[in-house]
Amino acid sequence: MKLIEHFVNGKIIPGSSDKKGKVFNPATGEQVSEVRLASRSDLDSAVEVAKKAFEIWSLKPALQRARIIFKFKELIEKNSDELTKLIVSEHGKVYEDARGSLTRGLEVVEFACGIPHLLKGEFSENVGTNVDSWSIRQPLGVVAGITPFNFPAMVPMWMFPIAIACGNTFILKPSEKDPSCAIRLAELLSEAGLPDGVFNVINGDKEAVDAILENKDIKAVSFVGSTPIAKYIYENSAKNEKRVQALGGAKNHLVVMPDCDLDGAVNGLMGAAYGSAGERCMAQSVAVAVGDIGDELVSRLSKKAEALKVGPGMDKTSEMGPLVTKEHLEKVTSYVDLGVKEGAKLVVDGRGLKLQGYENGFYIGGCLFDHVNKDMRIYKEEIFGPVLSVVRVKTFEEAAKLINDHEYGNGVSIYTRDGDAGRTFASKIQVGMVGINVPIPVPMAFHSFGGWKRSLFGDSGMHGMEGIKFYTKLKTVTSRWPSGVRSNAEFVMPTMK
Repeated sequence: MKLIEHFVNGKIIPGSSDKKGKVFNPATGEQVSEVRLASRSDLDSAVEVAKKAFEIWSLKPALQRARIIFKFKELIEKNSDELTKLIVSEHGKVYEDARGSLTRGLEVVEFACGIPHLLKGEFSENVGTNVDSWSIRQPLGVVAGITPFNFPAMVPMWMFPIAIACGNTFILKPSEKDPSCAIRLAELLSEAGLPDGVFNVINGDKEAVDAILENKDIKAVSFVGSTPIAKYIYENSAKNEKRVQALGGAKNHLVVMPDCDLDGAVNGLMGAAYGSAGERCMAQSVAVAVGDIGDELVSRLSKKAEALKVGPGMDKTSEMGPLVTKEHLEKVTSYVDLGVKEGAKLVVDGRGLKLQGYENGFYIGGCLFDHVNKDMRIYKEEIFGPVLSVVRVKTFEEAAKLINDHEYGNGVSIYTRDGDAGRTFASKIQVGMVGINVPIPVPMAFHSFGGWKRSLFGDSGMHGMEGIKFYTKLKTVTSRWPSGVRSNAEFVMPTMK
């Protein structure tokens, strides 16, 4: 059985712990490898390596750091097929979806290539007589990222390219469910010329997470995952005096107005609800049918959901792959059972799907509920699977209130031809990322990603300028060069004259 180890100081190293996790191929249900789960001492040793590397890396000119990021970009493109297949083999999503997620991560690498410009400060001449003032941004030190199973390349690449381009060193704790991609990214960074110890990968479970949160030399923590864990990360990072950005769960709504391009809305919902088997924090899991559009919307969705091609990720005809683990399959199935019990109408039932030759794979077909209401758990809670709920409302105002009242505020979309409705929706909705006739409103790398309410703990989103600010600390310098005549001491608040 292949054993996946850690990557520290430029090479693969064995950990001190005997604890191991199992890694499966979701398409077949077979265990394909084991992963070493780090002890606290493993994490602390990696931090010591990163601290030492920071002393040199932080002094490198931004231009030199950018050239290494440029080379890393080139290597990602050269090895994209290999990386995509690694994602498919351990996560299960279909090949084109995996490749698309890698591209969205690569866009952040491209953004980080501009770090010499992005780190430019501000300068004010003569703020007082012969006094100048300027600001600069400097790296924090050792920073860490804790990332989820659903995007083993993209989410880590939302973090570490900007962090290391800013001059920090990085500890990545990827999901133990699909760790191979992180190790390969570390190897490519080394090949690109990144000095040893600047980027390190520690595989692990809660013990490794707690070690990250409690290690005093880690200055900032980035996290993406469920809301309960995001809250835990946020609270314990703050308690240990760290910066933190902790992105949590979601229950994203897509509002379907009666005047919309219904074919566009249906196609958008299909991709947004069932793409990546619904294992996305930006998945659209609630369709809000406004006015009399509900019957036609459900009719068209049901036909497409029933025809959804489910299969192994490497099959070019597959539109949706398996779920990541047997346990997650059982969890998603239990939510479908719960929806039926709660009284929602299960229009399309994907439970119990078995594929010839892949009988042990972690498959479920697309599920579609109608007549879901706001008091049902399948509406309130994040299912993180291919389950789409249709909620019917009478008016635009009712739809907006429904969304604003929900505890999550990650992403939301509206399909309409009415410019006033679209503008009002974008202005008034209490959600961090908004799409207008766009089903999955994930911002580009040069903007920033982040939700509101219980979808984000901390005041900083990811990548874009939010990422630059998060991974640097601001220093403002006020300078005077006296001519030689010394002034007397002043005991009042200084003002510029």
